[in-house]
Amino acid sequence: MSKPVWTLPAELRAELDKRWQRGQILAESLAPSGLFPLRIPLKSPSPAQLAADFTAVQVWVEPWLAVEDKHFAVEWRSINHRLSGRNRLPAAVVFDQPDDAAAYLKKAKELAIFGQLAASLVDDFAALQPWLLKYPLRALEHADEWQKLLSVAGWVVEHPRPDIYLRQISLPGVDSKFIESRKKLLGEWLDLLLPATAIDSTQTGVAGFELRYGFLAKPATIRFRLLDSRLRIAGLSDLTVTAAEFATLNLQVKRVFVTENDINGLAFPNIQGSMVIFGRGYGFDALAQAEWLKDKEIYYWGDIDTHGFAILSQFRQYFPRTRSLLMDQATLLAHRASWVAETAPGRTDLSGLTFEESALYDALRDNRFGQNLRLEQEYVSFDRLQSRLEGLRRGPT
Repeated sequence: MSKPVWTLPAELRAELDKRWQRGQILAESLAPSGLFPLRIPLKSPSPAQLAADFTAVQVWVEPWLAVEDKHFAVEWRSINHRLSGRNRLPAAVVFDQPDDAAAYLKKAKELAIFGQLAASLVDDFAALQPWLLKYPLRALEHADEWQKLLSVAGWVVEHPRPDIYLRQISLPGVDSKFIESRKKLLGEWLDLLLPATAIDSTQTGVAGFELRYGFLAKPATIRFRLLDSRLRIAGLSDLTVTAAEFATLNLQVKRVFVTENDINGLAFPNIQGSMVIFGRGYGFDALAQAEWLKDKEIYYWGDIDTHGFAILSQFRQYFPRTRSLLMDQATLLAHRASWVAETAPGRTDLSGLTFEESALYDALRDNRFGQNLRLEQEYVSFDRLQSRLEGLRRGPT
């Protein structure tokens, strides 16, 4: 017969702490919803257990009889035993107020700080009260910097959609790094404090913070190399410009190679009338602004794996006539020694691939050559790249 599990006084703290970790005790201190008086039932012996092992029940009751805690009261119930008569057993403990529960958990200081945070949300910041009740523990995590956060939020409310960089906000003790690292929380606050007209709802998440609230965002930049010395700009062949500037260039190139890997871009061989764009940190939206690219011969070189083909398919949404470079079965099979495992292979159908690319994508997706195979573009031999480019030099493929 298994030993009965009945609640001991030492186990009460863990049970109450669950409610603290859910933020219930803190929230109740501001907006009572009927949780207090908080009654926590105890796992206690049944009449049958009392009859079966009276001694064990006595041992369990003893520490409860010795409890003298000013923060809660013990609720008792009576059970009649045929041999020992009427017996009183602890049935529950009751905390009258959130203050009592916090004090028992040795969280009285935290509860007091929480009250101070709540008291600061008056007048202009009253709209943050619902946030405070929803995320009380997060509020405590930011207690030491609470006034700084309020000053930033208040500044934005006073200067809606300011059209400046975050770096240009001038507040005592606040720098741009402080704001940058707290965008998520500030965004939640600003959504509550600002009128809808001051929020661009199409911009979301931390990455969209600046544009959502009308700040200037760091512009996307595009790095490229001109692979023909006759095309150099002021003698320069390796340039990085903003996406807006790139859109105005209208370079007189015949071919454009696009590769994700920086080293591939740096080592890309010279080829007449051509350029290579690399380091895809700017995303495809930035390239799409350059209308002059759309009548060029574009080659995309990515990894041979499911995600590489997904990116190629996505790229063709912007530049439908794009050809793939070294993303074929022959290249994959020629580099068996460099195969690695793709950590999270894709499984979705892709509509932007040619017949041959789709066949290889399906083979990878279905593990026909091996489990979750991946050939990263930087492991494709330079000789193979030279050979493929030589074919382009000779004429159309």
